[in-house]
Amino acid sequence: MRIGVLTGGGDCPGLNAVIRAVVRKGAGIYGYEFVGFRDGWKGPLEGLTMSLGIPEVRGILPRGGTILGSSRTNPYKIEGGVGRIRQNLADMGIDALVAIGGEDTLGVATQLHDQGVNVVGVPKTIDNDLNATDYTFGFDTAVNIAMEAIDRLHTTAESHHRALIVEVMGRHAGWIALHAGLAGGANVILIPEQRFSLERVCAYVESRFQSHYAPIIVIAEGAQPDEGEMVTLDKGLDAFGHVRLGGIGEWLAGQIEARTGKEARTTVLGHIQRGGTPTAFDRVLATRFGLHAIDVVHDEDWGKMVALQGTNIVRVPLAEATTELKTVPPSFYSEAEVFFG
Repeated sequence: MRIGVLTGGGDCPGLNAVIRAVVRKGAGIYGYEFVGFRDGWKGPLEGLTMSLGIPEVRGILPRGGTILGSSRTNPYKIEGGVGRIRQNLADMGIDALVAIGGEDTLGVATQLHDQGVNVVGVPKTIDNDLNATDYTFGFDTAVNIAMEAIDRLHTTAESHHRALIVEVMGRHAGWIALHAGLAGGANVILIPEQRFSLERVCAYVESRFQSHYAPIIVIAEGAQPDEGEMVTLDKGLDAFGHVRLGGIGEWLAGQIEARTGKEARTTVLGHIQRGGTPTAFDRVLATRFGLHAIDVVHDEDWGKMVALQGTNIVRVPLAEATTELKTVPPSFYSEAEVFFG
């Protein structure tokens, strides 16, 4: 069997661990041949490939990013794109495709499967918002990076008696903000699932200063106030229809200063959360996903995604993972609210 492998969407720590596991077991145990498609769906769309054998995956386990490259290419937004992918796969003798990605990448994989392409999915996103899996790899690394930043900001906030705001990633789901904020001892956590009251946030800030400690506020990029719209960097959309988010932290800092008279500063972690070497948890999870994904290919159980449920790796329909996002439940957020102020 000849198998194509691609990584799509935003990069994240652990992608290389999946690639390594797929190839090591697929080539070493099953004797399969692999073709690496470069730059997400742009690879099969334009026939961009690279060698992907055991020599190519040696030493990549601790590396962040992806040796295959990535992009946000959407073949369904390109005239004749799906037909070109199917033709290229046929011309190259590709029997199956392992797609490693998040909501958008696996959404394309789901549609391709419905049109007869043999696809297996592996869930990847630092946002941890894919349905049908308890965790996605990359999330643990992102949370640890954000937590370390919060730890460092506590001391400078207290030294200068400032309110410090940490803006983290999270378009529709606040998992990073929630976990990093809890682990880092934040005084307020603001997430997309719960619109926030500026008046209440400012009250938390003033209360914190009265206790002689400086407040740390963690806010997801997609969080929104009770009144007003989502803060964006521009009005442009990517290939999957998403606006570029960013700026909510700076906006909040201005509001806090105007309403409380306290100095406020913002730190935007941005792509730092995606970079660097994966944590042990993400290395192990990504490796297990890769090992089980190639078993799905071997069983020709097409249209499935590997998922973590409890401590077990299971198979779920791709459609189940992509029809709706996994967001933070109100009960989880209420646990964090105990520590606000």
